Amino acid sequence: MREDGTVIDNGRLVLAGAPIGQAGDVSPRLREALETADVVAAEDTRRLRRLVSDLGAEIRGRVVSYYDANEIARAAELLQVLQEGKTVLIITDAGMPGVSDPGYRLTHLAVEAGIRVTSLPGPSAVTTALAVSGLPSDRFCFEGFPPRKPGERARRLSALAEEERTMVFFEAPHRLQVALAAMAEAFGADRRAAVCRELTKTYEEVRRGGLGELAEWAAGGVKGEITVVVAGHVPQALPPVIEDLVAEVARREETGVPKKQAIVDVAKLAGIPKRDLYDAVHRG
Repeated sequence: MREDGTVIDNGRLVLAGAPIGQAGDVSPRLREALETADVVAAEDTRRLRRLVSDLGAEIRGRVVSYYDANEIARAAELLQVLQEGKTVLIITDAGMPGVSDPGYRLTHLAVEAGIRVTSLPGPSAVTTALAVSGLPSDRFCFEGFPPRKPGERARRLSALAEEERTMVFFEAPHRLQVALAAMAEAFGADRRAAVCRELTKTYEEVRRGGLGELAEWAAGGVKGEITVVVAGHVPQALPPVIEDLVAEVARREETGVPKKQAIVDVAKLAGIPKRDLYDAVHRG
């Protein structure tokens, strides 16, 4: 990057969103990018080959593996390719690179080096699960995979117990029951949630219910790619201050409402027994 902050035109890193289940979800732009990139870095080269075959496309550039175990070393190699002015495309098994998948390290290096970074958006398990969950979607947070160790998992979930936004998690099928039980312990067994399995695929399933109920269901065994959506915490309303209610009764009286009617109306709105408010008004 130049001192004035402008990006050096010496290569391009493309983060390609891969379909989460259906090859037909691939956009024409992604197909073209796969065919024209100088290097395609794939989380699983075999799955990439199958996808390309399903599309009837042809990769003309070099294909290299880019997964968790080799991400650090490979990122340094790919940075050199970018600095030579070439285009590198990262594609994972499903979804967007860098979101619980390899991609962040090379993106960080490219940004630091002033190399152009762009994205080809595609299907997302996070937003797809959120949309079909039936839970509030105006505000949400993505928490990725819960920690595997019980103590770490309990601490992480405990810290989220009062999170008011809808939460989205990934989880492996063989750990789902344990994770749901831990969530029920941390958030409450009645907290609403949705387990979304095999999204967009033939055997897509969305199971909705309380966390305790879902944990019992998952004990029977679950297969496939899993995304869990959990409703946020709903704060308990503070109890009304009786002095404020007495003042509201007086205000209504000043507008011509009879005292008895004002007490009945204000008590109903506040959700308290009218006798309690009646006593408070007459004590004043």
